[in-house]
Amino acid sequence: MESNTKGAATFYQYKLIKKVNLTAPLLRVYILLPFLVLVLETVFLSWWSILYLIIAAPVMFWVQYVISRSVLLISGHPISKRWSISFKIPWLGFMPDQHISYRIFRKVQLHNFYIGLCIAALFIFWSPPAFTVSLIICHLWLLLPRLYTLFKINQRNKEGMLKFNPTDASYYSQ
Repeated sequence: MESNTKGAATFYQYKLIKKVNLTAPLLRVYILLPFLVLVLETVFLSWWSILYLIIAAPVMFWVQYVISRSVLLISGHPISKRWSISFKIPWLGFMPDQHISYRIFRKVQLHNFYIGLCIAALFIFWSPPAFTVSLIICHLWLLLPRLYTLFKINQRNKEGMLKFNPTDASYYSQ
């Protein structure tokens, strides 16, 4: 079989529409945000806030993982080899490894945002207020770069693809 190397592309061609850069000062603010919130929470709520924040971080990490994975499974999108857990700042959590549809990513993150807030709010009945605030703060902090990216891109045409790099997110369209 002959390979066509002169004119026709063998892969889909995507055009970069928008790039959301996460600059070094923005990343520094993102990293310092939990420490600032911890100081404020300790002053205004309780000294136990330090322990509560340490407990809330892995709890919300796991809650977001379960929500994201459940949304992907329920909507019938393939997960294996496309999504993995990332421990790299700013993309902490369950993130796509390769190009991902804007529509799918937006759906997963919005479900993650609302359901995660509801789960954190349920703790208000059984735990101290400082723990509930810690859960909400951890939830919002983990989602902040993804929500910032969605806010900055905010495309009406939801047929594009997203690609996450260490310091930016790119939106491509055909």
